[in-house]
Amino acid sequence: MTLDKVVGSAAEAVADIPSGATLAVGGFGLCGIPMVLIDALLQTGVDGLQVVSNNCGVDDWGLGVLLAAGRIAKMTSSYVGENKEFARQYLSGELELELTPQGTLAEKLRAGGSGIAAFFTQTGVGTQVAEGGLPQRYAADGSVAKASAAKPVQVFDVDGERREFVLEEAIAADFSLVHAKRADRFGNLVFDKSARNFSPLAAMAGRVCVAQVEEIVEAGELDPDAVHLPGVYVDRIVVVGPDVEKRIERRTISVDEAASRPMPEGA
Repeated sequence: MTLDKVVGSAAEAVADIPSGATLAVGGFGLCGIPMVLIDALLQTGVDGLQVVSNNCGVDDWGLGVLLAAGRIAKMTSSYVGENKEFARQYLSGELELELTPQGTLAEKLRAGGSGIAAFFTQTGVGTQVAEGGLPQRYAADGSVAKASAAKPVQVFDVDGERREFVLEEAIAADFSLVHAKRADRFGNLVFDKSARNFSPLAAMAGRVCVAQVEEIVEAGELDPDAVHLPGVYVDRIVVVGPDVEKRIERRTISVDEAASRPMPEGA
């Protein structure tokens, strides 16, 4: 493997992702999503993808474009709102869903990237997360075609109390796709504020990690203390520039700001 991990285009970076691959994708809502890589993957025509990500974008942006094209077979997510097509496909039986608590999803990705097979957590104890029965796929008639299985529960002594914990298995994906603010040619990544979100964890979980970055610098130019993800986890870098399109999922303004704005013509 060359130390210089920069590739010439997004198309080249995702060219070997096959149909049926498992993908871990960074982002939270539309914040920090690797949209250029998602678009490039859409153009390849691959389908049957099993995607692990906090959510599935919106109807016309983010992972939502793959979903709308019928390329995603299964989502493992913690939030499934903001996307009408997601709801339609899930309720009609076209899409499988493994709904996972958000903190548990983050830890499953981190564990997968750290070589940890499974871990115990209190999150989900006493619910269908642990006991099973969550609908993962519906039949065309609305009945549940596939439900989640029960997970092992074990009691541990914590702070002098006997508490139940559920066993959660780690997630390791074939590929991971992330967006970063800055990288050096060795693949060390720096994320921008809240755009970091799930991205380092998703990157760790992928056997092959592809990162789109706004800026590339030479080796040695990044302050080691500023690196959020070491280059050992990153295999390919695509430079997309600082003007890459970023969308706001839901824009909220103050009452004062709204009052100060002129009314649109014809309103």
